Amino acid sequence: MFDLTGRTALLTGASKGMGLAMAKALAAQGAQVVISSRKQDQLDVAAAEINETTGRACAIGIAANVGYRDQLETLVARTRSAVGPVDILIGNAGVNPYYGKTSEIPDAAYDKIMTSNVQSNLWLAQLLAPDMIAKGRGSMIFTASVGAYQPSDMLGHYGMSKLALIGLVRNLALEFGPKGIRCNAICPGVIKTDFAKELWDNPEAEERARNDVPLRRLGEPSDFSGLAVYLASDESSYMTGQALTVCGGTHMWA
Repeated sequence: MFDLTGRTALLTGASKGMGLAMAKALAAQGAQVVISSRKQDQLDVAAAEINETTGRACAIGIAANVGYRDQLETLVARTRSAVGPVDILIGNAGVNPYYGKTSEIPDAAYDKIMTSNVQSNLWLAQLLAPDMIAKGRGSMIFTASVGAYQPSDMLGHYGMSKLALIGLVRNLALEFGPKGIRCNAICPGVIKTDFAKELWDNPEAEERARNDVPLRRLGEPSDFSGLAVYLASDESSYMTGQALTVCGGTHMWA
């Protein structure tokens, strides 16, 4: 079960944190992985780590900023040139350049959030769907957030973008399903990554974890390794259009 030998995965936001943990997991199951983020030096280190851990040359890094379609086009072209057609897409990259009330968000920040968190994943789906349609199968996985399930005084715009992403996933699942392509979302709670550091690196967060999280801890990037493998593999062949929440139980009723 969960064998990914012969499959190729492209992951954005994968030089560290959740993205890197998922890339390592896919590689451990036999996949060839192409990891992407904005900084090539970080990607080179991460790819070398994956290759050393697996004992084979199965990972390469290609830098790209997901906020620009031309860079994603180049990323996909370079991926195909290096490793061939893509079977698995994990759109994990995301941004949040603004902390404040949604009613006061500047246009530039709003545009950047929606472009990077939503439209970039549509671009990737459009660019990679032909590979998967040609094979009659494929899996697209996108990182949303539990922020999609509730309003927020200071992070409402971020949650709004992730709710839009879930809507995108459902529509892609409907449209691509007849072609054999599955599309699902992952909704993390508070995970101990650099991206979410402001939410967990403080005494208040530790107190919440001890008292409010049913599993009594915050999430770790490795908590997404098995889920990524499951969604990428044929073992989830009858699952599509879903938003899977991984939050230690904080949003079990959402």
